[in-house]
Amino acid sequence: MRDLRALPKAELHTHLLGAMRQTTLAELSAQEGISVPDPRVFTGFDGFQKCFLASFQLCTARPENMRRLVREVVADAAADGVVWVQPHFDPHVFTPLGTPDEVMELVLDEGFAAGLEYGVGFGLTMGAQRHTDAEVAEDLARYAARYVGRGVHALGLTGNDTVAPAELFSKAFAIARDAGLTCAPHAGELAGPESVRAAVEELGATRVAHGVRAAEDPLVLEFLASRGVSLDVCLTSNLLLGVVPSIAEHPLPRLLAAGVRCSLGADDPLMFSVGLFDEYELARSALGLSDEQLAEIARTSLATSDAPASLIETGLAGVDEWIQRRG
Repeated sequence: MRDLRALPKAELHTHLLGAMRQTTLAELSAQEGISVPDPRVFTGFDGFQKCFLASFQLCTARPENMRRLVREVVADAAADGVVWVQPHFDPHVFTPLGTPDEVMELVLDEGFAAGLEYGVGFGLTMGAQRHTDAEVAEDLARYAARYVGRGVHALGLTGNDTVAPAELFSKAFAIARDAGLTCAPHAGELAGPESVRAAVEELGATRVAHGVRAAEDPLVLEFLASRGVSLDVCLTSNLLLGVVPSIAEHPLPRLLAAGVRCSLGADDPLMFSVGLFDEYELARSALGLSDEQLAEIARTSLATSDAPASLIETGLAGVDEWIQRRG
């Protein structure tokens, strides 16, 4: 059986705060004297958000905690066979650590340094939030545009996708597109297939974080396939947040069969206790995906990423070498 850790892949759907190690959460909470919930036990979306808040409190307690988070995210990605990692992040919420520029430089400096050490490319997706005003998202898009070519590659839209319709954020994503940023909003997680279509039509999305509920509408599947839009799918997240009743019923195989491009992402390893290797292993063991299908998912993750062309080329060649090995 081929080693899935040796399969080159990109991680396009993880959130920096949600990617803290559970052991780091425990160590930092003891260090800072901050009581935190058990990230392995949460009920519903509110409990999920409390874990995010705990990670935030610890990361903002001192700059070295944030540096540790970034370095460990890169190290964990490398251990899973990731060659490009691109977390969702917004420096504006980390005011205890300094100005947005100071926080951004801290994260990028540590990400680039760790990337050199571990052999992993590092970049960021600016994560606008659905529960904020559209003007806040527009300001974030303008801010992200300042960092094009300096480590920021995409504009996302995170949070509960039932809170606000995509069209409210159309101006923000127009700003992003004009700046040369990839449009990669969340959609089709808690909201239905219509939210996935809206993400593409209203926001110009070429990647959609989640998007799995597109499987409920054959016309939306056909639409995504014809546009070449990719979905950054998170199996364990979908199960634990109740998007699907069981892994066996996850629509990933149907999405692939419909010709929709898909990658895999770990979403929030802190809460879901998985890394990207685990997601690939789950796709193999629980969904019965073949190595050829897993290789194609890895190719999609690389080809649709915002990594440098040379890294994508090397990664794709590595995928070809992986699938040519005897299982």
